[in-house]
Amino acid sequence: MNLLFKTALRNISRNARRSLMTGSAVAAGAAAMMLFGGFVAYIFAGLETSNVQRIGHLSVFRSGYFLFGSGNPAAYGIDDYKRVMDLVTNDPVIKPLANVVTPTQSLLGIAGNFSGGNQASKTFLGVGLVPSARDRMRLWDERKTGQVFKADGRLADGDETRGIVGVGLARILGLCGPLKVANCPAVTSPSADAGPDAKPRADLADLAQLEGGGTGASKDVHPHLELLAATAGGAPNVVSLSVAGAEPQGVRELDDNFIAMHLALAQQLVYGRGEHKVTAIVLQLHRSEDLPVVRARLQHLIAQNHLDLEVRDFGELAPFYVQVKAMFGTIFIFISLVMGVIVLFAVVNTMTMNVLERTNEIGTIRALGVRRSGVRRQFILEGALIGAIGATVGAILALVVAALVNHAGLTWVPPGNSAPTPFRVDVVDHVGLVLGTWLSLTLIAMAAALLPANRAARLSVVDALRHV
Repeated sequence: MNLLFKTALRNISRNARRSLMTGSAVAAGAAAMMLFGGFVAYIFAGLETSNVQRIGHLSVFRSGYFLFGSGNPAAYGIDDYKRVMDLVTNDPVIKPLANVVTPTQSLLGIAGNFSGGNQASKTFLGVGLVPSARDRMRLWDERKTGQVFKADGRLADGDETRGIVGVGLARILGLCGPLKVANCPAVTSPSADAGPDAKPRADLADLAQLEGGGTGASKDVHPHLELLAATAGGAPNVVSLSVAGAEPQGVRELDDNFIAMHLALAQQLVYGRGEHKVTAIVLQLHRSEDLPVVRARLQHLIAQNHLDLEVRDFGELAPFYVQVKAMFGTIFIFISLVMGVIVLFAVVNTMTMNVLERTNEIGTIRALGVRRSGVRRQFILEGALIGAIGATVGAILALVVAALVNHAGLTWVPPGNSAPTPFRVDVVDHVGLVLGTWLSLTLIAMAAALLPANRAARLSVVDALRHV
């Protein structure tokens, strides 16, 4: 075997230029597959991290909320949610796997800014949450993307009046100036007494005064919004929100409508003096790999205690994540097939030329007693060596290029996002991608050499010796 290997290396070096060109094609294919695969892996890790930080791994809802609850969240509140949370947090299977278990309240309504001469209002999508739990969730970074958010104090458990809005909503409601939001244009709107929207906005401000929210002077340095929503009983309700800051939400549609507030304030707005409920109990796990186990355990607890609840994972709640994974996965497969075909034909061409040029040599070694299987193994090994050497060079090239890109500080704006994100290629941390690409291209090179090898093995000894 050692002699066979040395002979294969010697034969490759005999046609150095041809072998170099074929190896370069293999190296280019390997580098392209690894670099694109690393880019795709980073996108997947970033999307997973942002979704898990925002909505956790699993959410427990009242049955029917997933299909119908977004239109009327108040109608799908979880009864006695604290008992359900105790059941989940004290479960011996879930407890060691869970990082955060926290309630949230979704709500819909109208937000109005009537301070400083403004007359702006906008429908909003709100979420009530526990600030300390939100801060812990935003530290999750199992995939090592670096996308962590340290607690900044804008939301606090001890202050139920403060909230955060999306940058888009801050722009629409004229809060960019008071909040000192960078790269946010100032409001340019017609006077308050012009246009058909003047009266409804005035009515909202009057309703806020009647409900006690008020828009008068306040000792709070933060700007205020008046939030109007219908309670679970259908009555209008208004609360005042002290806007502590604005932050981009990534997706523009969410950025233009988003408000995060303290859970207690959201419950006050949605349920008024009635029983305070929540729309979801969110679970964030230490590891995404534990999601199937925890989901199965939650479903067992729900069935065992006869609860009218359902469990959904973040992939179901964020279909964009699933769609992006499917799209980039398909693109990666397509690129891999193209690279594989290029390598296949390059190796076939090289090995065919080698067989033609070495016909006399094949006849000689066959006359000396080498069997057809020996000739076949010789050419297959040469093809495998060309593929292995080319794939190795491609892997080294991919690692070097990835390191250069990652240290260049490049950014890009993914489709559907409103803010730039780092442009990275994650090759080093995905050993499976490198090994899989290397092995695939080596096997393709071996398969490509099989056809010329069979042709060389079937040559007649007499015809091969007299070949000119």
